[in-house]
Amino acid sequence: MNVRAVGPLITKDASLALFAGMSAALTLVESGCPRELRARSSALLIRGLAQVSSAASGPAWARILYLEECGRWLGCDDDQTRLDCDDFRHPYAHAIRQGQSLVLPLAEARSRLDHPDFQSQVAALPGAWQLALHPLRAADGEREWLGVLAMAAPAKALGTLCDAPPFQAFTTLLCRLWAGMRRHRGERQREAELRASLNKLNDSARRQTLSQRLASDLLGSSEAMQRLRQQIVRAAETRLAVLLQGETGTGKDCVARAIHRLSSRSEAPFMAINCAAIPEALLESELFGHAKGAFSGAEQAREGLIAQADGGTLFLDEIGDMPLALQAKLLRVLESGVYRPLGANEERYADLRLVAATHQPLRERIRDQRFRADLYYRLGQFPLSLPSLRERCDDIPELAEAFVADFCRREMRESVGITPTALRQLRGRAFPGNVRELKNLIDYACAVTRPGMDIDTFALPETSEADVPGAEPEQPAKHEQINDLRQALRDFESDLIRQRLQTFGGNRARAAESLGLPKRTLAHKCRLLELDN
Repeated sequence: MNVRAVGPLITKDASLALFAGMSAALTLVESGCPRELRARSSALLIRGLAQVSSAASGPAWARILYLEECGRWLGCDDDQTRLDCDDFRHPYAHAIRQGQSLVLPLAEARSRLDHPDFQSQVAALPGAWQLALHPLRAADGEREWLGVLAMAAPAKALGTLCDAPPFQAFTTLLCRLWAGMRRHRGERQREAELRASLNKLNDSARRQTLSQRLASDLLGSSEAMQRLRQQIVRAAETRLAVLLQGETGTGKDCVARAIHRLSSRSEAPFMAINCAAIPEALLESELFGHAKGAFSGAEQAREGLIAQADGGTLFLDEIGDMPLALQAKLLRVLESGVYRPLGANEERYADLRLVAATHQPLRERIRDQRFRADLYYRLGQFPLSLPSLRERCDDIPELAEAFVADFCRREMRESVGITPTALRQLRGRAFPGNVRELKNLIDYACAVTRPGMDIDTFALPETSEADVPGAEPEQPAKHEQINDLRQALRDFESDLIRQRLQTFGGNRARAAESLGLPKRTLAHKCRLLELDN
């Protein structure tokens, strides 16, 4: 059999006609259109893409064969074909095992490759055509094989591949969608398996396991965080409305998503809105939706977040800023599930679980008649108080190290550390912005720290608490807070030497000279102060 390996499959002249339509169609699929191709599983995605491929290539023939999770079988949903990857009686085995594109005359393939399923696939195709095979693999770190794209067309249409940008765009987008769908399916499957196994445990063990699982998203080993994670698990077990109260930056959005993820509604939508970020005139439409012509500019009907969250969870952040008129309508939804879109004649029903959050003292707003007491008690069926960072300062080192790792991963930087002196300084800060402020501070420190160096105190920006609304009165001078002179002198000496070394790019001779010390003395101090690590 004359099977020749090639780089590209489509000639430059024919590439636009054959694959530009595919790339455009896949772009629509990625953005959510057309509706019939909104795949919720890998099988639906593969079937939809195969149809797009066939339609876009005109009279040509296209199939997508997907590699099953075991890695041994190739399947095709179009004709329920299931082919062994080690059976070289069909050409797909050659492509997937060699890991490169192949093109061969269709007549020769029929005569030399006698697999019955392959023969039935191409039986109706003209013998003068050529068959082109392109193995597909994910673009992530593992670069796992996904399957094979098979195409048949007249010989003059098949030639080169790598120089055809439309084909490259098509396969890149296809693989990205496909790999993302497989990862999503794998996560859902793992979560389903976890829930199934947890059902076999008693309630106490199950709750403990779920609480430990939350530790990867809600970081912190302090007693306050352990207690919060346990309360989240208990809240997720109920259908009660949850009211999250805590200072800004304490992670109320993360807690709301954790409650939804662990609840029985996890498969349904999670919809979120910040009530303080939407103008009062638009907030009602965002929540309840509107009918066509309900107001000037409403050229078509639009579903609100309540309708979109049907069966799932609706998260209302900063609910303390919701107008009083909307509070009454929201209370009705919570009590009966009934609501009416703006300008609509009929009422609708929504089954949803509400999680609300605020950093404002709602009881004071009730006294000021800016918040309804009946809504407050309905929202607070399961109240949760989120601890400030000041209440769990023992978690700062763990949070800081996680944020450093996250920055390096996002910015594709080499891993860096953070010095004990810098961590001590972080633990001494007030952090009125809580975890969000700490993350922003760490991101800045990572950005200004030179490659190969650890984050030190000089990289931490000074904060002026007098400029922070609601900040505590100015603290005593730093030297008045010292209660261990030896440790303070050691910290000062460590900071000074480290900064001087960084100034001279690690050159100890120049650093020692600038400090008026012999090089040997500086080396001895570096060992004592653990600056060699």
